[in-house]
Amino acid sequence: MNSTLSRGLVIAAAGMALLVWPASSRADEAADLFKAKCAMCHGADGAGKPAMKTRDFGSADVQKQTDAELTAIVTKGKNKMPAYETKLSKEQIAGLVAHIRTLAKKN
Repeated sequence: MNSTLSRGLVIAAAGMALLVWPASSRADEAADLFKAKCAMCHGADGAGKPAMKTRDFGSADVQKQTDAELTAIVTKGKNKMPAYETKLSKEQIAGLVAHIRTLAKKN
């Protein structure tokens, strides 16, 4: 009985590690994708580029948008921003939206 309990704890601990590790890996992948696809217009820090009239992702205006709204913009494009629905997977777009959330201005 004791070995069964120990085995169960080991399996549970391994499962928890798998839940945590991929999250940080996905965050790194999203940050890399942001650098590759977004930074040229929105800046490496997401602050936008006034000359290109791109939005500051950390601004309250952007951050108050819902995930669905941001997803739609990335997916379908908006104004001069191209659509990424055929270039990125839904998971990659969700990762970009999550990354945009990390750019919120700290008060």
